[in-house]
Amino acid sequence: MKVLFDCTSVRAAEGTLRARISGIGYYTYSLMKALQKGNFPDLELNFCRQPSMKQWLKHQQQLPDVLKQFPSIQFLPFPVTVSDFLGKSAGYFTNNIGHFDIIHGTDHYVYPFKEGKKVMNIHDLTFLKYPQFCTNIVKQYTRRIKKCLPWTDLIITFSESTKKDIIDYLGVKKEKIFITSEASRYDFNYLKTINIDLIKSKTNYDFSQKYLLFVSTIEPRKNIISLIKAFNICKEKYHLHHHLILIGNKGWQYEPIFAEIENSPFSDQIHHLGYLTDAQLAIFYAHADMFIYPSFYEGFGLPILEAMTLGTPVITSSVSSMPEVGGDAAIYVNPHDVDALANRIYQLGLDPILRQSLIEKGKNRAKLYSWERVAQETLKAYSYLA
Repeated sequence: MKVLFDCTSVRAAEGTLRARISGIGYYTYSLMKALQKGNFPDLELNFCRQPSMKQWLKHQQQLPDVLKQFPSIQFLPFPVTVSDFLGKSAGYFTNNIGHFDIIHGTDHYVYPFKEGKKVMNIHDLTFLKYPQFCTNIVKQYTRRIKKCLPWTDLIITFSESTKKDIIDYLGVKKEKIFITSEASRYDFNYLKTINIDLIKSKTNYDFSQKYLLFVSTIEPRKNIISLIKAFNICKEKYHLHHHLILIGNKGWQYEPIFAEIENSPFSDQIHHLGYLTDAQLAIFYAHADMFIYPSFYEGFGLPILEAMTLGTPVITSSVSSMPEVGGDAAIYVNPHDVDALANRIYQLGLDPILRQSLIEKGKNRAKLYSWERVAQETLKAYSYLA
């Protein structure tokens, strides 16, 4: 089975070749590694990517460092920003790129080869369900997906919740949607492989101070304002001794979130940390008293799994895909009910037996997920079309 796998979403930090992998790029990179590492003798894996507009204008074909471990990656001769015009170039792809059994587009589009089966990842439908949470650039995903649907043979997504959204919002038949899982970047022995004391000494936080933790992009869909309000209630009503740490890059429409922090009477106890190394992030997960993820909507909810892997009890939303990921190993709350969220935080802090139970259940839950499993499920999706 000859597969062309698009790795455009694995991007380097601005001005460097060092990848800052998160979100879709992290999924793509991890799956590339798992497919290459796995024992799949019938799989012939080929990689391609589009240059950024800046690279295209400068005629550059530079790879992020993390991609240099893979066999020759073919650059397509047009930038990402013209992907909306893919429908006009079907003949070009077949005549100039080659013939493949499967063409896998990992970021809400897939190339229109005349031959071969086309697979497209849809990670979530935020831009359709909650357009108020998106920038105009993200909203363009709608047009891109709809343009690709006529030539797409199979959609891969990551939860029953998102599958239902794809059926309801895009009119795709359920038989054309295949669900695979995702997995944590960490394994259960990860903390044993790093120098914790050294990393702590280079990190701007006093770990003797207990804290609640949130990890994800700083943007409205993540419901961070409700988390800050719940934190305020916990401080005022329950005299919580913890600080609140928010870890994640600034996304879009983040200004009201930081205004909420500034207006909090406990603003000196709310800390925003930007991009951290995997090792730094693991230490914050492992030392948190609890991980709180009150998002309005997720395609999967990977931070929940990462927290569980590293032994942190989880409070998350009762909607979208989050109960699918957390199973019986998390506490769930209505993301619109700030008082209920504050109460769950308080109750978990009071109950060491519940906390330990969630830690053990979380570790067992996380064992169900691995990138080896994702690779096997993806290969099953390919075989479904063969």
